[in-house]
Amino acid sequence: MHNKQLQGRKPLIWRVVLVILLVLKTLVICIYSLLEALVKLFIPKRRKSVRGEIVLITGAAHGLGRATAHEFAKRQSKLVLWDINKEGVEETAEECRKLGAIAHAFVVDCRNRTEIYSVADQVKKEIGDVSILINNAAATKIAVLCSTKDELIQNMFDINVLAHFWTVKAFLTPMIKNNHGHIVTVASFAGHLGVPYMVCYSSSKWSAVGFHESLKEELSLLKMDGIETTCMCPVFMNTDSVKFLKARCPLVEVEDSAKALMEGILTNQKMILVPRWAKFHQLMKCLPERAYNTVMNAAVMLFQII
Repeated sequence: MHNKQLQGRKPLIWRVVLVILLVLKTLVICIYSLLEALVKLFIPKRRKSVRGEIVLITGAAHGLGRATAHEFAKRQSKLVLWDINKEGVEETAEECRKLGAIAHAFVVDCRNRTEIYSVADQVKKEIGDVSILINNAAATKIAVLCSTKDELIQNMFDINVLAHFWTVKAFLTPMIKNNHGHIVTVASFAGHLGVPYMVCYSSSKWSAVGFHESLKEELSLLKMDGIETTCMCPVFMNTDSVKFLKARCPLVEVEDSAKALMEGILTNQKMILVPRWAKFHQLMKCLPERAYNTVMNAAVMLFQII
């Protein structure tokens, strides 16, 4: 048995050659990719057209969902708008129609898997196959973990995480069949760092980022190069639910986030961090814990002083 194993292995010299070739290939690709990225900094990004695409947006009754619907409406996409708020989602649909787009409003509770599948079937029968899916619906709760009711934790993960699974499962199969589509995961900058008093929310957004990353790799392995994936991670947006944070950290405007998301979709960006300075946080995470905490606290104090 030992002799057979030795016979099956390549001679040492060939293994060394293969390792050298692999290292050289990796270096060449890395250097080429870095140079390509550097050149692209000075070349306008090519934007795709979303005219006529069927775009489904969850959480479309207000905030980022409504603002994003407006951006697609301006580009003549066919809109399918979902929200649990009947009045709000119908208002968004009417505003989109005034911008010249076809818009359909549906009342959907994204906590309910059965309801998602049922309305998804209705959309496919009455409107067609969704080609751009934007999972935007979300729930936020600010509280100390031990004082947060179990039902609220379950509710947050149902909306912020599990709903992504159900909608993607409902609409991905036709995308794979046509090798065409775009799946957008709206997460949060809280999905890249821990946020005190928002343990549940932050954890759910980490899960959403992980969902995006894993789905991206799975589609790549399946060679579905016609299906794009994008993850949107803004810092806290200036909405009623987080206005109290305005004195402690910078907030981004909803309209600015929607424009950044639209730009990211049109240029097939994988990860969108808003505002741009949020990218530096990824570098700071490499610092030792004490240095990282000092830098983050200094950033907060600097904002308060300014």
